[in-house]
Amino acid sequence: MIDYVYTAKEKQTGETRKGKISADSKSSAASILIEKSLYPVKIQEASEADPIWKKNLFGTGIKAKERVVFTRQLATLVKAGLPITQALNTAIEQVSNPKFKTTLSKIASSVEGGQSLANSFGQYPELFNHIFISLVDAGEQSGTLDESLLRLADQQEKEQQILGKVRGALIYPAIVFAVIIGVVIFMVTTVLPQVATLYKELGQKLPFLTQMLLNVSNFIINFWYVFLLLLIAFIFGLRAYIKTPRGRKAFDGLKLKLPLISPLLKKVYAARFTRTLSSLVNSGVPLLKALKIAGESVDNVVVQAVIDKATEKVRTGESLSSALEGHEEILKLVPQMINVGEQSGSLGGMLEKVASFFEEEVDQTVKNISGIIEPVMIVFLGLVVMFIVIAVLYPIYGLVTVVDSNSAGGGAGIPGGN
Repeated sequence: MIDYVYTAKEKQTGETRKGKISADSKSSAASILIEKSLYPVKIQEASEADPIWKKNLFGTGIKAKERVVFTRQLATLVKAGLPITQALNTAIEQVSNPKFKTTLSKIASSVEGGQSLANSFGQYPELFNHIFISLVDAGEQSGTLDESLLRLADQQEKEQQILGKVRGALIYPAIVFAVIIGVVIFMVTTVLPQVATLYKELGQKLPFLTQMLLNVSNFIINFWYVFLLLLIAFIFGLRAYIKTPRGRKAFDGLKLKLPLISPLLKKVYAARFTRTLSSLVNSGVPLLKALKIAGESVDNVVVQAVIDKATEKVRTGESLSSALEGHEEILKLVPQMINVGEQSGSLGGMLEKVASFFEEEVDQTVKNISGIIEPVMIVFLGLVVMFIVIAVLYPIYGLVTVVDSNSAGGGAGIPGGN
């Protein structure tokens, strides 16, 4: 018997359970959990459980694009009529990432041992989230696994496209900001101390702003390790606070209030929610379960709380469109278009159209923000340059003036002395 650490969800309540179980294999452990009305999310040998620091530091080592390609290939093979085990093994042969290939081989072995594809994927939640597992499960139960896998591949591609565009818009200002910080640090730690030394030798007093920067410079030069430790402590402290329920709520709420960023993020959240919900509804997942999963996919606890409240209203008989109305976190177009879908009886199709609309809106908004960021960064760069001129270069000019005046005075006094 082998000890396994598991994470599972109760089929009735959806609550997460964690614990340890003894079984002959992972498949046997999963079967025992299913008999106890628990839906396996992750099962691994207790001796193989990775430390949390290792997961946070190195991640999964598998790119999202690799998962998308595998999903699409698997969908094509299933649609061609291949048995699921043969389709899995054929798709695995096309995978080049050794780590991903090993994981998929374990999943294939689990399926060959009698487990469903959804349960087998569910043993690796760090790679296959609730959306992935739910769509695969719905496809298996309805006999439309190929369609569910294609929807998954399309959804993952759309998600990566959105993230890529948002990250792309932030690359330029990040590079400029890093260069500015580097230039300021170089001027403060290298040029400024030399200016201070010359002022001291000539018996001149440094300007207030220059003296203030010099104090900062001396601190960085003499106590750089303290500065580095404080910076690391701040970063890790901030990350730890954000991981707490209170910190996550505050951080996600702040993102919804930031000028320029807030409109973009609301469109990203709307695209994620409607795209996920459309995929789940079109695959036959019950609406209440689909809403819960779609709310988690938004990745913002404030917006998720609004969707959870709307889900409870839907549970009591209220329409989804009216349940989502009146919340500033949800863009008004979302409930309006959902209402049209409810009235016409084509909720899944309407959600898909809304998702496509907001994905295009995200693309346009990113382009607009990129156009705005450039002049803002130019102005910011100009202010930094002005600050450097006033604090560093202007004292140098003043020093040259003092030296010139002393030289002129000395030259005038020589003839008179003779």
